[in-house]
Amino acid sequence: MSSKAAIIFQSLRRRAPVLAAVAGLAVMAGAGQTMPDGRPTPTGLEVPRWISLKSSHVRARQGPGLDYPILWEYRAAGLPVQVVAETTEWRKVCDPDGAVAWIHRTVSSGRRSVFNNSDAEIPIHAGKSETSPVRARLQPRSIVSLDECEDGWCRVRARRLEGWVVQRAVFGAQSRALCNANRPAGTGRG
Repeated sequence: MSSKAAIIFQSLRRRAPVLAAVAGLAVMAGAGQTMPDGRPTPTGLEVPRWISLKSSHVRARQGPGLDYPILWEYRAAGLPVQVVAETTEWRKVCDPDGAVAWIHRTVSSGRRSVFNNSDAEIPIHAGKSETSPVRARLQPRSIVSLDECEDGWCRVRARRLEGWVVQRAVFGAQSRALCNANRPAGTGRG
């Protein structure tokens, strides 16, 4: 071995532990979040997580691909759905009816919204308190934009109106998974 090669080899051997540590940190940083089965998510984003539908015509499929049958079509732009599993291009979602289906990533948005899934109006309060004035009422089967949730309350927006709703009263603000990621698509729709 030439003296130049020996010097380079010794230099690399001394740096090997440092390079291994840096490579290990890079792998750990890139690993991101994991899906319920323990595999890393392709996007590096958390699962479950909330997204909304971009369009009022979103096809729900039985599997992650265009070759899978269409199960139904969502007709509500802004509808919140919970991602329970994903591939690079497809999201397995849980909808307000508790149904599971696959949608393409391009028909979803990271914008947050909440949905009144009940048959009753939900009061939108001026503050985070049941005793604060009611500014408006969220009608059954209605969607509003979600800003944040804290202390069991969610700040919502609809045009120029802002206010607070009780977090447990709306669909789209829960932190736990609402559908089992292992459940086949097309099941649970009520």
